Amino acid sequence: MAYRNGTYIAFHAGGTTDPTASDIRYYRMLKAWHANDPIEFKFINSHDKTSAVRDSSKKETLRRALRERLNNSCNVVLVIGPTTRLDTDWVPFEISHAVDDCEMPIIAAYTGYKSVLDPAALRPFWPASLASRIDNGTARVVHLPFKRFFIDDAISRFTVNK
Repeated sequence: MAYRNGTYIAFHAGGTTDPTASDIRYYRMLKAWHANDPIEFKFINSHDKTSAVRDSSKKETLRRALRERLNNSCNVVLVIGPTTRLDTDWVPFEISHAVDDCEMPIIAAYTGYKSVLDPAALRPFWPASLASRIDNGTARVVHLPFKRFFIDDAISRFTVNK
């Protein structure tokens, strides 16, 4: 059994490492908040717990590495932006493995919002894999804006054990 103490960050990369062309900038923002000592924002990054894989790696190699990272995680921060629902490979895989196999809660962090008062109104941004699991009641999801305080609080409160 894996030691599940990490936070897995899922985001739509759009097949690029260009931070202006994908949601990778939000992943990097989380890492910057974590690295900045004066800011109280700490988490164990599941992406740092296994060896790195390149985008050019075989699909099964990537899938295996993502499964290992998810298996060692206690929650998932899903960055949801305007293009997240368009991801047809990795985000759906990450959601399905996290919910179906690992029974992890998802912290849905919406970019560009100051508050999230009616998550159902943001359904058009949800990937189909998330929507179907919310609809059938298998996904445990907390919806919040992509803001440091809210994400930090959710990471500590929503885990496989809480």
